[in-house]
Amino acid sequence: MSNALRTLISPRGAVFLLLVILLVTIGVLNPNFAEPGQIMRFIQRVAPVAIIAIGQFFVIVSGEFDLSQGSLITAQVVIAGNLVGQDESRTIPVMLLMFVFGAAIGLINGLITTLLKVPSFIVTLGMMLALLGAILWWTGGAATGNPADNFRAIGRGGIKDVPIIDFLPWSVLVLAAWLALAIWLTKRPLGKQMVAVGDNATAAHFAGVRTWWVTTRAFMISSTSATVAGILLVGYAGVHPSVGRGYEFIAITAVVLGGVVLGGGRGWVVAAVAGAFVLEALFLLITIAGVPSTMRDTVQGVIIIAAVAYAGVSFRARRAKPRAAASTQSSPDPGKEPEPPMALAQSESHALRGEGPNVNLGG
Repeated sequence: MSNALRTLISPRGAVFLLLVILLVTIGVLNPNFAEPGQIMRFIQRVAPVAIIAIGQFFVIVSGEFDLSQGSLITAQVVIAGNLVGQDESRTIPVMLLMFVFGAAIGLINGLITTLLKVPSFIVTLGMMLALLGAILWWTGGAATGNPADNFRAIGRGGIKDVPIIDFLPWSVLVLAAWLALAIWLTKRPLGKQMVAVGDNATAAHFAGVRTWWVTTRAFMISSTSATVAGILLVGYAGVHPSVGRGYEFIAITAVVLGGVVLGGGRGWVVAAVAGAFVLEALFLLITIAGVPSTMRDTVQGVIIIAAVAYAGVSFRARRAKPRAAASTQSSPDPGKEPEPPMALAQSESHALRGEGPNVNLGG
């Protein structure tokens, strides 16, 4: 089997093949979808989902979960709607406040998970409920506030009269910048340490990694991503306590579709973003086919089960091959002195600090 074909059928590569199949199918059923302007609008709709998937990627690859993303998005939308109002001069200060608030939520999630040793599933579930309760208390469960037009323009506006595509949404540029930043981060020591912690936190600790701080920063990246998504959603989803509901599960589904291993240690951020596009394309196809929108949750659940099962089978198959090859090799040369354990530990520590060979996040 060629390397290209092996990559396509791997969990990481299959998501791109599936995306192409879905987009072609949508184009056949709805020829207008193939127009450049329509494609830009599709990317604009996917942008918030893809951005929170990037944040969820860093948490999951570190071996944790963040279930508070959706409620944090809702909180940020309500904050923007009520604090900005129609005063455009408040846009920048309120936006800075939103980023500080989002980072603080991630910091709390991370510290409770790492220092108090509470499972992240429980911590972020509690944070999700706490934020949701506070939002409902503040708004009474109804839409309140309406931010100024310059704030809403971030999510719904863009550059007009662009050749070929005619309109380039700001949200598409924000997504491109956020993805570029995420790719850069995965190449840095912090990104490598997240993978190491997700793969084996104990080994990473003995290699000199401050595992608690690495995991905490993963949560802060996740909450910051939710803040960015919330800013975009204000533009075209409005200010309502229902905005953002369920986005944490959509993000997890997208990450799993991208072949990221639940439990951490393996994954590629670009594939996680592709998973968000696949999910939205699938929902669009369901709409075109006339399937009731109430089936979305069912489809999402089936996708998670199928993707995790496929990734697990594929991962076990890859691990079995080296073991089988190792069992057929002859025993080590008795005259050869093995590498000292201290030297091995030092080489691993240097790699995690970015001083040695790169740790491949693509796994």
